[in-house]
Amino acid sequence: MAFPPKDRSGRPGRPAAPTGSGSKPAPYKIPKPRLPKAAAVPQTRAPADDGTAREGDRIAKLLARAGVASRREIERYIAEGRIALDGEVITTPATVLKNLRGVTVDGNPVAAPEPPRLFMFHKPSGLITAERDPTGRPTIYTALRNALPEGAGRVMPVGRLDINTEGLLLLTNDGELKRAMELPANAVPRTYRARTFGDVAQGQLDELMQGIEIEGIRYGPINANLERSTGRNKWIELTLTEGKNREVRRVLEHLGLEVSRLLRLRYGPFDLGELPRGAAEEVPQVVVERFRKGLAGDHATRVQQAVHAGKAVAPRAPKPVAKPVPEREPERPRRAGAQRVRLSPDAGKLVDKPTGRPPRSPGTRPGPKSGGKPGGKR
Repeated sequence: MAFPPKDRSGRPGRPAAPTGSGSKPAPYKIPKPRLPKAAAVPQTRAPADDGTAREGDRIAKLLARAGVASRREIERYIAEGRIALDGEVITTPATVLKNLRGVTVDGNPVAAPEPPRLFMFHKPSGLITAERDPTGRPTIYTALRNALPEGAGRVMPVGRLDINTEGLLLLTNDGELKRAMELPANAVPRTYRARTFGDVAQGQLDELMQGIEIEGIRYGPINANLERSTGRNKWIELTLTEGKNREVRRVLEHLGLEVSRLLRLRYGPFDLGELPRGAAEEVPQVVVERFRKGLAGDHATRVQQAVHAGKAVAPRAPKPVAKPVPEREPERPRRAGAQRVRLSPDAGKLVDKPTGRPPRSPGTRPGPKSGGKPGGKR
C-alpha cells in the first residue's frame, strides 16, 4: 500500500494552511535554532610573568588602537627596528605598556589614540586596496584624498576588495575595530552581487550552504540566491562570513560561471545604499559604539554567530518528558435488573425511566394482548 507524501508546506508540528485549487504549496522553511540564554562570562586578562595582575597592554595592541597600523604590521615594524621607547629600540612585541608616552615610530612620536571612527567608501573598479603599489597602479588612497572629510587622519581598510571589485569598503582609524570586523570567529556577514555568464540552477546554489572545498581550500557556508536571469546572463546575490581571498569569484568559477561584475552591497549592518561612486560618508559615533558592543556580545550571541558560520551545531532543546497517565479505576459491574433513573424537571424526584407507553391510571391492570379481562383498560 502506497502512502501519500507528507505535506510540508505548513509549520513543523502543525497542519498545513489550506491552499486553493491549482496553487503550489509554500516551500518548507527550516526553523531557526533556538539557543538557550547563557550568563555572560567575565573575561580575565592573562597575568604577568611573576603571576601578579598585569597592568597595561601589549605595545602592538596600543599602537593598533592608536591607528598606527594593524597588529601584524606593528610586529613587522618591531622586527625592522622602527619602533622605540625613550630612544631605545623595542625588540619584542610582548612589551607591556600603560600608555604610549615616549613611544616613537620612525622617529615620530605617537599621538594619543582618538575615538574610533568609521567611514563608508564606494570603491570604484580599477583601484587596489593597498597603501602603495610597486607597479604604480592607482590605489584607494588616491581617491580618498578628495573623498574623506578634513581631519579624518590615517584610516585603514576593513577587509580588501580586488582591483576589479567595486562597492562598499569600510575604513577606520582603530586597529582593534578593524581586526574584530575581519575576524572569521565574529562571523560578520558580507553581501555581494555578481553578474555572471553561464548556466546554473538554484539547487546548485543551495548546496553552497553546506560549504565547499576547492583546490584544498575549505570555504564556509554561503547563502546564494538567483535574483534575475536573462538567457545565460544572471545576477546572483551571495552572503558569506569568512571573506577569504577572492572567495566569491573562485566559488562561482567552480560552478562553471564567468564573473563579469562584482559589487559588495553590505558589510555587517552597514549598507552601501545610494552612496555615489568614489564618495565617502562617516558613520555616526553612536552607531559605531553600538556596533562595537555587539561584536563583544554575550555567550549566546557568539554561539549563534558560530552556528551561522557553520563552525558549530545549534544545541537541541531537551525533549519534553511525558507525564504518566493515571490509570482509570475499573467500572463497577451493574446489578441485574437495575433501572436507570433521572431527575424530574418539575418535581425534582426520582422517577423511572420512561418506556414510551402512556402512563397507567390508578386501579387498572394491564390486560392480555388479545381478549383482555373486563377490568383492563384498552
